[in-house]
Amino acid sequence: MRRTAAAVAGAALLVEAVGLAVVHFILGSVVDRQDMSLAGLDSGVMSGSTRVAGMAIGLYLLCCGALSLLLAVRDRAPGRAGRILLVSCAVLHAVLATVAVGLVGWAAFAGLMVVFGLIVLTLTAEDAAVRPAEGGAEPAPAA
Repeated sequence: MRRTAAAVAGAALLVEAVGLAVVHFILGSVVDRQDMSLAGLDSGVMSGSTRVAGMAIGLYLLCCGALSLLLAVRDRAPGRAGRILLVSCAVLHAVLATVAVGLVGWAAFAGLMVVFGLIVLTLTAEDAAVRPAEGGAEPAPAA
């Protein structure tokens, strides 16, 4: 179960990373072409910071997606650093989903919640190697 959830979550995160980077690049281009100011800020600064933010979130989601795909290939639980990265990614998706309800709608909320659920399932599903054999007795605890 973990392998399937991790593979689907990894693919979704990679698509999401590219999508968010492209959206931020387009938003940066729009701000640059409008030649307007927001509270005295230069439009070049705003467009540049939008593009940098898009690249940062894209790289972050690419790392999360690559880790998730690596977990799918290895079929193991993530280590401490990987767990922290995936938990922060799950929190990001939960926060984005709550914001997306008001700004975009319920369809965006549902999509983000699906990815959130896949990340949580990747983190919480048990390993196949840890499960006791069917019909066999549990191993005795070590003394």
